[in-house]
Amino acid sequence: MNLHEYQAKEVFREYHIPVPAGYVARSADEAVAAAKKLGGSVWVVKAQVHAGGRGKAGGVKLARDFEAVRKAAAGMLGQRLVTKQTGAEGLPIEAVYVEEGSDIAREIYLSLTLNRERSRISLIASSAGGMDIEEVAEKTPEQILRVDIHPAAGLQPYQCRELGFGLKLTGPQMKEFQVIVLALYRLYLERDAGLLEVNPLIVTKAGKLLALDAKFNVDPNAIFRQKALAAMRDTSQEDPMERDASAHDLNYVSLDGDIACMVNGAGLAMATMDLIKLHGGAPANFLDVGGGATAERVTVAFNLILSNPNVRAILVNIFGGIVRCDLIAEGVVAAVKNVGGKVPVVVRLEGTNAEQARAMLAESGLAITPASDLTDAAVKSVAFAARS
Repeated sequence: MNLHEYQAKEVFREYHIPVPAGYVARSADEAVAAAKKLGGSVWVVKAQVHAGGRGKAGGVKLARDFEAVRKAAAGMLGQRLVTKQTGAEGLPIEAVYVEEGSDIAREIYLSLTLNRERSRISLIASSAGGMDIEEVAEKTPEQILRVDIHPAAGLQPYQCRELGFGLKLTGPQMKEFQVIVLALYRLYLERDAGLLEVNPLIVTKAGKLLALDAKFNVDPNAIFRQKALAAMRDTSQEDPMERDASAHDLNYVSLDGDIACMVNGAGLAMATMDLIKLHGGAPANFLDVGGGATAERVTVAFNLILSNPNVRAILVNIFGGIVRCDLIAEGVVAAVKNVGGKVPVVVRLEGTNAEQARAMLAESGLAITPASDLTDAAVKSVAFAARS
């Protein structure tokens, strides 16, 4: 689950991580009122969406008078911001963050994330702050510094100093940097973060460090114990189908293809999508109905994947280990009856009660195409999609 910048900065303040003063606004009038409350003569108006690259897409505007603040906010609110992270459809801007201007001397990249290869939290820093870290990694990897944190020892002050030296910070800045990094690490652990990113962490002309931006991703598997953060969830920023799927405990991710997949088990789902691609097709989604799939859940899953207007074929691939194949077949028959057979359905069932399930599908009288194995299922699905 992602937080907006203004929400992340609220949490940063709780951990005494320095951030510029700012207020969220949901109208142009509120934006002007926020600027007046902040005082000063320079403000930054930032679109609040769950995506990076806002500045390059026109989602960050500098304003030097109240009318410019009003114009910037009015030009963003109610629009959809398209960045390289959102796709062509963009994300809705329902709020802006009005922040006091900062005197920037230099910019630093800083983040904490899980290094799955080493099973450790990694602290990453770079002197190329304000840039896309992927671009820096590709073109100038020597600018990226990394510390892998031992889970028993935790982040040590000497590791912070190592990064500070690598970033060429001065003595007083080193002390500030260490305080900020240790606070971020504590926040990461205590709030079950999946990613904390500050891009940029700035050094002001007065020599102080400020978190000018804040990206906070919460581990969805731990959200049950982070009720305060869960209350900050903004469903308007989520894919509607993915949002509906989560309400029914379905693991769903939208993709760009036209062959809908309904599979039990994440590994089997990935293999199914790979085979579709191998035989010239394109999956429309990743959908794992889980080991405890029921007829009702299958029906919900069918309705979900068919809400995508691009779907031209459906591939059901179930291995009956925990789940019984006859229950899946029951759900498939009910779902196909409900949708009226408008989209070709290919079904491959193996495992517990598979023979009984195949008999149920054959006796249903519906246009359901059986598959002998996964390759056969993928080939038939790709053929149906091509003809539709």
